[in-house]
Amino acid sequence: MQPIRVIEVMLSQSAAVSPTSPAVPEYSFWQAIMDAGMIEKAVLVILLGFSVISWAIIYFKWRGVKRAYRESETFLDSFWNSKRLDAIYQRSETLSASPVSQVFRAGYIELAKIKKSGKSEGEKAVTETDIGDLESIERSMRRTAAAELTSIEALVPFLATTGSTAPFIGLFGTVIGIMNSFQSIGAAGNANLATVAPGIGGALVATAFGLFAAIPAVIAYNFFLSKIRVLDIEMQNFSSDFLNIVKRHFF
Repeated sequence: MQPIRVIEVMLSQSAAVSPTSPAVPEYSFWQAIMDAGMIEKAVLVILLGFSVISWAIIYFKWRGVKRAYRESETFLDSFWNSKRLDAIYQRSETLSASPVSQVFRAGYIELAKIKKSGKSEGEKAVTETDIGDLESIERSMRRTAAAELTSIEALVPFLATTGSTAPFIGLFGTVIGIMNSFQSIGAAGNANLATVAPGIGGALVATAFGLFAAIPAVIAYNFFLSKIRVLDIEMQNFSSDFLNIVKRHFF
């Protein structure tokens, strides 16, 4: 029993002098942000700004496009169900968010100017003057349609910019974080978790911020682009229909 007793004593002494193994530190998402370097934090702030602006644009453009759709449908129903252009014009004054109604207003105002000038009164055949008057109405409606399209598309390109640049900005933060990890390994002489965690954590957070800013922006950009294309087609179709009506009834 004596040898066994000696072994027990040696094991107890070895456990007493051996250092305790370090506890594995808890590393959360917020801890990774706090441990990130100055350049990585600057990248995170930039990406956060892109994300906030993108979400604000998404909210306001969604409301604007939704209202434009609703009022355009209301205007078209009123236009095709009414027999008098002056009544339609009065109705269009309450539908200012509809690009189609604004195109009609431009054409109606130009038509009223032509009728007031008396250029087309008493003429039954299509003359050069009639063709010039029709082209004048068409140009007025085309200018208004272009202005309305520009207004609807305002700020939407920023979503495309965010979707294309945010991942690369996040990748820049990722590269900086990995470089910081290599520098920490070189300074400490070993590659344990405490050495590489701050740099790697900041790198992964930068990547996540870049994706968080880019993905909603790309989805929203494609959504608004399809809706704006529909409104553009509606304005073009209405312009053609209105010109045909004007040509048939006034020239």
